[in-house]
Order: sequence, then structure tokens, then C-alpha cells
Amino acid sequence: MRLTTRTNLAARILMACATNGDRLLRTAEISELCNCSTNHAAHVVQRLHAEGFLTTLRGRTGGIRLAREADQISIGTMFRLFEADIPFAECFDAEHNSCPLTETCRLRSYLERALGAFYHELDMVTLEDLVRGNCGLAKLLAMHPAPPAQCGAELGQGG
Repeated sequence: MRLTTRTNLAARILMACATNGDRLLRTAEISELCNCSTNHAAHVVQRLHAEGFLTTLRGRTGGIRLAREADQISIGTMFRLFEADIPFAECFDAEHNSCPLTETCRLRSYLERALGAFYHELDMVTLEDLVRGNCGLAKLLAMHPAPPAQCGAELGQGG
């Protein structure tokens, strides 16, 4: 199993916004932090905004930020948003399934259960769980000069 680039990027964007919750981030900053093109970041930001994960403000002083608190953002919900359009296996795609075993194969039911378990685990994870106390992440994603104060001692900055 492999996540799509869009899902991976969406997770990075949400973590960047959560880490920089005190300021608006511009798409160019997001693309730099997330190591992707500005165009790709803009497409993912647009989808996250349309689904209520992000708030966007246009203009010279605009940018993006989380639309709700990090503890209210389910990672499972976000993954489904970006992964649901892509069938896990050919037999999951009613329109393009050419597998001759579909009618008698039992593998699909096991795959469905495994995917259900995968999403169940992610449903229990919030964005807050990914960023709270993660000082290494804060150091990598912080747009202000220093990571949050609670990370100073862990990163060898006194405290």
C-alpha cells in the first residue's frame, strides 16, 4: 500500500499550519516547508479549504491557517478525502474492473476488512496528536525564528 502524493502533502500542509498556528502561511512558504511545487501545494490547499480543513485569506496580507482546532481534525477523515477516489485494487473499481476472478475471489473481503482497520486506526489520530510536543517537527516547520518555547530544552537551547 502506498499513499498518494496528495495525501502525503495534505498531511504536511496541515502539520505546517498547526505548527505555525499563530500566523498565516503563504502558499510559497508551504511549498518550501513541504518540499513541493507551489502549484501542487495550491491544489491541495484548495481541496483542504473546500472541505473545511483550512481557512484562506486572499490579498497581500493573506494566507492560510487551520479552519478548526488541531484536536478537531481527524487524520482518518483527511486520508479518506484524498484516497477515496482511488480504488485500492482493481476489483474495487466497478467501472474499470477486468479481473476474471471477481465473482468468486475472497481476497476482496479481506482487503476491505484490512482497509477498515487501517482507517479505524487513523480515525483515532488527530492533527494535535501529530504536532503536540513534537519538537523536531516544530524545528523543521516553524516559520518564526525559534521553535516554540516548550521545545527549547529538548533542542539544546537551554531552558
